[in-house]
Amino acid sequence: MARKNAAKRSQPFDRTRHDHARETAEDYVEAIASLIEERGVCRGADLAKHFGVSHVTVTKTVLRLKREGLAEAAPYRPIDLTAKGRRMARAAKRRHEIVYAFLQALGVSDAVAKIDSEGIEHHVSEETLKAFQRYLEGK
Repeated sequence: MARKNAAKRSQPFDRTRHDHARETAEDYVEAIASLIEERGVCRGADLAKHFGVSHVTVTKTVLRLKREGLAEAAPYRPIDLTAKGRRMARAAKRRHEIVYAFLQALGVSDAVAKIDSEGIEHHVSEETLKAFQRYLEGK
């Protein structure tokens, strides 16, 4: 009975943990794609510097991305994205760019729009993104 109650209590937090894990995955694949585009390669040290985290944190996250079929990595080798990872990176970048442009169009300062778009991009629905896009196209 205690196990059943514990499982029931954790249900509201399961969604939150899943959403946070997805946000992290999206941030990482977007960063990997960006670094590959800018530098030709992406290494764990690049991600650690980009996110301001330890190499251990990057290693654990990249291993998770590998398990989820989003990234390819081997010791002492650059990190690459799978086709699935590249699709996720493109979608995350697209959402980010739309939200960022929308915030700027509303008069939000560049510095704040950069910060806010990082969080909003993970939670905005496709319907809202389309509305943002229509608004931007009408300007």
